[in-house]
Amino acid sequence: MTKNQSIINDTTFVNLKDYSKDFVYDMKYATSDNFLKAKVYDCAECFLRLKTVKALIVANNSFMKMGYKIKLYDCYRPLDIQKRMWKIVPNPSYVADPAKGSIHNRGGAVDITLVDSNGEELNMGTTFDFFGIEASHNYQNLSQEIKDNRELLKNTMIGNGFNFIDSEWWHYNLKSALNDKVSNVKWNCE
Repeated sequence: MTKNQSIINDTTFVNLKDYSKDFVYDMKYATSDNFLKAKVYDCAECFLRLKTVKALIVANNSFMKMGYKIKLYDCYRPLDIQKRMWKIVPNPSYVADPAKGSIHNRGGAVDITLVDSNGEELNMGTTFDFFGIEASHNYQNLSQEIKDNRELLKNTMIGNGFNFIDSEWWHYNLKSALNDKVSNVKWNCE
């Protein structure tokens, strides 16, 4: 850890790539390849609160020992972006109401999957942001391979301080981030 990093508060927003090169990125909302069919981020950066970054690196180290890496689809989401998403899809089943904010707006949530040593995504049964019962952790009409992949992701993330939501196999919240304030901090695109 550099001198500058050691004095940063745990709730400060930082760019994950400045702390680890061991992640794969496919930041869906910086493209139109998402359920909104719209690009809502200006650039594909993964900002999170430092405590979330630290926990994510520990989780990724666990996965790397097993031959996998975390692939990120979404990280911190400024409140203005949440409002933009809500304007496109004003449905709380798909987008958190910006009046309440989401854990993404607090810098404590990630949308992820796993890739193998060849960079191939593990089969999780549905695509990211698939809003059907099949994306639920409790959905059982899946192959054993898919169930095992989802369990590996879920159990490792839980073991490293994250919670999950039942309806989305890809979404994880850092437990200690639930009380952080909703933020509208924005990053510069280079």
